[in-house]
Amino acid sequence: MTDNSRPARPVLLGQNQYGKAENRVVRITRDGATHHIKDLNVSVALSGDMEEVHYSGSNANVLPTDTTKNTVYAFAKEHGIESAEQFGIHLARHFVTSQEPITTARIRIEEYAWERIEASDADSRFIGADEVKHSFVRKGQETRLTQITYDGQSWEVVSGLKDLVVMNSTNSEFWGYVKDRYTTLKEAYDRILATQVSARWRFNWTDDEQRMPHWEKSYEQTRKHMLQAFAETYSLSLQQTLYQMGSRIINSRSEIDEVRFSLPNKHHFLVDLEPFGLKNDNEVYFAADRPYGLIEATVLRDGCEPRIPVDLTNL
Repeated sequence: MTDNSRPARPVLLGQNQYGKAENRVVRITRDGATHHIKDLNVSVALSGDMEEVHYSGSNANVLPTDTTKNTVYAFAKEHGIESAEQFGIHLARHFVTSQEPITTARIRIEEYAWERIEASDADSRFIGADEVKHSFVRKGQETRLTQITYDGQSWEVVSGLKDLVVMNSTNSEFWGYVKDRYTTLKEAYDRILATQVSARWRFNWTDDEQRMPHWEKSYEQTRKHMLQAFAETYSLSLQQTLYQMGSRIINSRSEIDEVRFSLPNKHHFLVDLEPFGLKNDNEVYFAADRPYGLIEATVLRDGCEPRIPVDLTNL
């Protein structure tokens, strides 16, 4: 028999946020006949004094998500898009300072890169090469990422990339590992090392009194150091390569205190060609897409605390 005399425990509202997700905005900057493209996917999440809308349905403190969408497009016109980070900073500051109920704004941005198409030559019977400054092809490598969080006093900027596929065709080994009754993997002293890099890095710029990083240069240099470390590390494990990539970034970029990587090991297995009377001298491989080893770790500047979520899907 149920005892109905006991008062029901109160049900409380936990963390909450709302906004308009995945606003696709393309900004064309026309410098005479030369055009420049910024192609972003912007998601806005706002939180603050939002208890009443959940409890009673009162929208008195609610800025419509349609308004946040319109703000993204209006800001693309009013402020331009110098970088994904700078654009996100403009938006976060606006939402927190213009709406009293809003105490925190989180802006997530994906940036899709474009590069100019090279014309054939200036003697083309169509348009001369010097005149073609408005045609682009989407770069098929990585997607650039950033997340800006602002609470009215301090900033947190975490940038990064995903889907950057890299490969070393040699200078990688894997041996000396633990073996038990289920181990069938043969030791490798010359193997392909390939991965699809997902990385996030946290800036130590946290308030308006500090000098703001040069966001575009920072991204280019961070990516460069990451790739150089991958290429220049003689790898005995993907973990070793990961650490070298993170260390190179931390040691080379003073504006970054923390880097987190998620690196799936894109396995390449030598194909057995002996049934055909052929010797496979590290030449022909089967590229397996699954299952795959997944290597993840954070690399930190000494004295800094980790703040990037362990599960990168939360970003």
